[in-house]
Amino acid sequence: MNPTIYTIILLSLATGTIVTMTSFHWLMAWVGLELNTLAIIPIISTLHHPRSTEAATKYFLTQAAASAMILFSSMINAWNTGTWDITQMSYAPSNILLSLALALKLGLAPAHFWLPEVLQGSTLPTAFIIATWQKLAPMSLIYMTMNNLPSTILLMLGLTSSTIGGWSGLNQTQTRKIMAYSSIAHLGWMAVIASIMSNIMIMNLLVYLMMTTALFLSLICSKSKTIQDTATTWTTSPTLAIIMMLTLLSLGGLPPLTGFLPKWLVLEELIMQNLIPMATAMAMSALLSLFFYLRLTYSTTLTLSPNTLQMKFKW
Repeated sequence: MNPTIYTIILLSLATGTIVTMTSFHWLMAWVGLELNTLAIIPIISTLHHPRSTEAATKYFLTQAAASAMILFSSMINAWNTGTWDITQMSYAPSNILLSLALALKLGLAPAHFWLPEVLQGSTLPTAFIIATWQKLAPMSLIYMTMNNLPSTILLMLGLTSSTIGGWSGLNQTQTRKIMAYSSIAHLGWMAVIASIMSNIMIMNLLVYLMMTTALFLSLICSKSKTIQDTATTWTTSPTLAIIMMLTLLSLGGLPPLTGFLPKWLVLEELIMQNLIPMATAMAMSALLSLFFYLRLTYSTTLTLSPNTLQMKFKW
């Protein structure tokens, strides 16, 4: 793609997110979301390949449907309360509709089916944008409407996302699909804590963005599209392999690493609210995710790929 056009598209992407994050009127928030969607479609379909075209179409349809639902719920709210203010969502049916629309937009289970497909159909850098930057605008809307969203629905969405994200990631061999399910599981943790303590949700989001960025950049550097590809990372750069191992273990949420902090705070807060079965279920679902992170770690750094000792390393 022409660098000028690519720059304009990336600027539009940034503008869309910023418009949504800074707006107080529902119409402006919707405009920001639409701008965001329209800017990323050409980025997904730059590869002139049936898979990327399919991914772009799937992405466009789901995002357009979710945006329309958001607009519809805000219209119902405006009709009943007479205000278009994002923070004044006081009509219950429109709140339920809004939480389902945001779940579809983020890719929370059970509305998650588009996310792995779209990530698999796009290149690693594009998948990286979808898994990180594209989550900011919907999360900011959740943050702004937090006091009114039905907490039961959010808790249920969070639990199903965390479980399905862990379960479905188990039998994947493609790194992009693994990252998609990892994203679904992490968003589940954010949805669970959102209605209880929004500060922890923001911290969770920041930690997720940081770790996902690190891992995607490692995958892009080593050009690893499948688990088999990661096995040869150490011949290119042993340092990268070690960083990748630490990032993966951190994403899994192992104690001394950063990724453990959000999980620990979420579980602590759930127990404080007396949601002990919920906390137990979330902790169990984290084990599922941990399994496939460990499998990636194992193939990256803990095993030597079959080779003769006389071979020359790239480094």
